[in-house]
Amino acid sequence: MSEYFDTVKSYLHDLDLAIDEEDIPEALVVVSDEDRGINHLIVDCEDPILIIEQAILPKPSAPGDLYKRLLEMNRTLVHGAFALDDETGTVVFRDTLRLETLDRAELEGSITALELALAENAAELLAYSQK
Repeated sequence: MSEYFDTVKSYLHDLDLAIDEEDIPEALVVVSDEDRGINHLIVDCEDPILIIEQAILPKPSAPGDLYKRLLEMNRTLVHGAFALDDETGTVVFRDTLRLETLDRAELEGSITALELALAENAAELLAYSQK
């Protein structure tokens, strides 16, 4: 288990995120806050980094210009990026932060960036999920 795991969990608690699942040996939690559009956000302490990953939509069978649009959307994001997880066939939002210097404000900024990315691009992402 990561030495930072308890600190990260306390930050998540301070941010009013509900812990859906917890894997202590893997130093991983899954959190949600439906009001903020966060649904099963994976928060994984992988020393020396914290990985934050939110599934967005399944990879469409006919993606069209989805990958180009994701790159264009990435340019406007404050933190993190949209990415494709080939293993699961899912488009995800992913951010990484350095655990050694992580503070609550930095984690909050990353989660807020996810909220903004979803709010600004929800309609377009939803349209791709229906292809």
